[in-house]
Amino acid sequence: MKVLIADKFEDRGMVGLREAGCQVAVKPGLKDAALADAVRESGCNVLVVRSTKVTPDILAASSHLKVVIRAGSGYDTIAVDAATARGIRVSNCPGKNAVAVAELTFGLMIALDRRIVDETNDLRRGVWNKKEYSKARGLKGRTLGIVGLGRIGYEVAVRAKAFDMNLMYQDVIANEKIEKELGIRRVGFETLLAESDFVTLHVPGGTKTEHLIGHDQLARMKPTAFIINCSRGGIVDETALAQAVQAGTIAGAALDVFEIEPGASDTEFKDPIRTVSRIYGTHHVGASTDQAQDAVADEVVKIVRTYVETGRVINCVNQTEPVTAT
Repeated sequence: MKVLIADKFEDRGMVGLREAGCQVAVKPGLKDAALADAVRESGCNVLVVRSTKVTPDILAASSHLKVVIRAGSGYDTIAVDAATARGIRVSNCPGKNAVAVAELTFGLMIALDRRIVDETNDLRRGVWNKKEYSKARGLKGRTLGIVGLGRIGYEVAVRAKAFDMNLMYQDVIANEKIEKELGIRRVGFETLLAESDFVTLHVPGGTKTEHLIGHDQLARMKPTAFIINCSRGGIVDETALAQAVQAGTIAGAALDVFEIEPGASDTEFKDPIRTVSRIYGTHHVGASTDQAQDAVADEVVKIVRTYVETGRVINCVNQTEPVTAT
C-alpha cells in the first residue's frame, strides 16, 4: 500500500502507517499541478491531506489512487463529486479536533469581552489606559448562540455551561438528549441572532453556508454582540462584517478562518479585514494543538489500516461498500 502525505503530519502517524506495512512518501506544500505530478509519479493508493485542495485534475492524475483522507473534520477542500465519479473514496477524521476548536472559540470569546488584544498592543506601546479597559460585561449570564450543534458545537456548549452562560442553538437537526443534558434550547436562526450576546459558528463550508452571515443577519444582532467564526472561511461575508463593526452595528468579531487565506508557502496576509479595529484574527489554527493532531494522526492510521485489512473505508463520506485494497 502506497501512501502520499501532502501536508504537515505528525511523526506518530507516519510510524503507524509504516507499521501497517505501508510505503509512505511525505511531500508537504505541493498543490495543483505539482501535487497531481506527485500523485502520478508516486503511484499512491492513498492520499492524505490537511488544508491542501484536492481538485478533479489531481484525482484524475493516477488510476492507482483509491482513497483520499482529510486529516481533519471538514472535507469541502476535496472535489467529492469528482472522486465519486472515479470510484475514489473520500474519508475524514470527524470530532478529533473538536476540543481544540472549542478551546480556541472560548479563548476568543473571552478576548473579545476583555479586549485582551487591544490591551496588550497598548501596553507594548507603553500606553496605560486602565479606565478604557475597565468596561468588560463578563460572560456569566450572557447568552451564547451556537450555530451548528455538532461535535465542536457540543464541546463549546459544555464549556459555556461551566461559565454559567445561557445557551441556545440553531441546527437542521434537533438533539433532545443534549438539550436536556445542558439546558440548551433550539431556536430559529433569526431568534438566535437577535437574542445572543455571542454568536459562534460551527457549520460546514460550501455553497449551502456561503455568506450565511451577511448584512441582513448582522443587522438583526445586538449592538453589544460579538460573532466568532472558527469553522470555514466564506461563511461570514467579510465586507459586511467589517462595515457592521465599524458602524457599531455589532461590538466586534473574531475570525480563525478567512475568505481568502495565504497558501502554505506564503508569509503575507493581505486581507483588508486585518486592519479593522475590534475584529480579532488567528491563523486558522483552531485544530492545531498537540492533542488534536495526535488524535487525527491516530485516526488516519486507523482508516488506512482498516482499508488494508478489510477493503472498507471508515468515515467514508461518498461511498460505503468495501473495495479491494491494492
